[in-house]
Parts: sequence; structure tokens; C-alpha cells
Amino acid sequence: MRVEARLFDITTGFFFLAAVVYGVWSREPAGTVGLILTGGLSLIIGSYFHFVARRVARRPEDNPEAEISDGAGEVGFFSAGSYWPVTIAASGGLAALSLAFMQIWLLVVALICILGAVAGLVFEYHTRPNATD
Repeated sequence: MRVEARLFDITTGFFFLAAVVYGVWSREPAGTVGLILTGGLSLIIGSYFHFVARRVARRPEDNPEAEISDGAGEVGFFSAGSYWPVTIAASGGLAALSLAFMQIWLLVVALICILGAVAGLVFEYHTRPNATD
């Protein structure tokens, strides 16, 4: 996690430096505030990565002398044939359209569809515990 934390440290510094330069050079407040807020959001994410990096074991990505084979092994289980991500995206699109046209009833339907699709994705491979007779 140290690599990610360092990446966000660099982007945070860039955004704050860009805010100072932009604010002095253009004297336009909206862009300056936008750059300051972007730097603040980057600072939040970087702080989270620093917090997590202290609590997790060191990964091969954090070791500059690591070999590619050090990162070998199982990464996780990713379903290649799941339709739930498409369903979530379609439900999100429906929610965006309902907001664009200010159709509150359609937004309620879209939010129900999003919750159902997320539940379907989460519980796709969930199996019941074996019932003992």
C-alpha cells in the first residue's frame, strides 16, 4: 500500500501547487477552489492508504528489490460469466436518466433495481450451510 500512498502524495502536492500557481496567475476563484478541493480529496485518499499501509503486511509491490515471481499466486476469484455487473450498470443508467428527466417514481424503481442487482452480485456464489437432519 505504500506505492499507492506515495502516488497520492505526489498528486496531492501537484494539485495544491497547481492551485497556488493558477490562483496567482489567473485570479479566478472558481478554478482555484476546484483545484484546492481536488487536492483535499487526493489528500483524504492518500491518508487512508498511509493508514492501511501501517496495518497490513508488506507486499511485493512495496519492496523495490522484489522479483515478479514474488507476486505469484492466487489473486482472488473473479466470475467470468456473471451478468450482474451489466445489470448494475443498466440500473445506474436508468437512475441517471430518471434524474436527468426528474422522474422521481423512475428513480425509486432504479434504486430498487440497483439494490437487487448488488445483492445478486454479492450472493451469486453464496451457498446455504448444510442442513443436518
